[in-house]
Amino acid sequence: MPGLIGKKIGMTRIFDEEGQVVPVTVLEAGPCPVVQVKTAESDGYGAVAIGYGAKKAKRTSKAEMGHAAKAGLDAAPRLIREFEPRQDEAFELGQQLNVDLFEAGQKVRVTGVTKGRGFQGVVKRWGFAGRPGGHGHPMSRTPGSMGPGTDPSRVIKGKKLPGRMGGNRKTIRNVEVVQVDPERNLLFIRGGVPGSRNSYVLITR
Repeated sequence: MPGLIGKKIGMTRIFDEEGQVVPVTVLEAGPCPVVQVKTAESDGYGAVAIGYGAKKAKRTSKAEMGHAAKAGLDAAPRLIREFEPRQDEAFELGQQLNVDLFEAGQKVRVTGVTKGRGFQGVVKRWGFAGRPGGHGHPMSRTPGSMGPGTDPSRVIKGKKLPGRMGGNRKTIRNVEVVQVDPERNLLFIRGGVPGSRNSYVLITR
């Protein structure tokens, strides 16, 4: 199975058979049509391109419309991503991939773009302890001394400093599928996943 493209709805909680609370992230995954099947003979590598959502006609170029029409789609997908299939899998243009590809208890990998935090200091960005807290220290959240003196007389590359935080592509692995709702195309993933509400995520096995 190549995977699915989904949208993060938000977080909630459900109760398992023993009555324990399970925090879950709700993902609306699929239906994802197969837009293109790439092979080593024609493209130099094997991959499956699947789409998610639908663009408005006035926001779609003729090239995108033609690409979608080859797969038998009425509208161009809003998002297209490529996945590498296994050797024993075969896909056809226009084939619909749904959440029934997953099952409860399965481990998956979720990729998304983390929330952008803007420019942050070292305490929030890297978890620095800060300076002494008592007696009103004038620079309680500064990084402090950082550079060697005589040799090499510069700040070493890679030093943890203030800067832009978040907004990066991040993948979490081995998260559990707690529940699958095929009627509403919903996946319930244990714990949190990268991204804000209504952001796109990729779910793979």
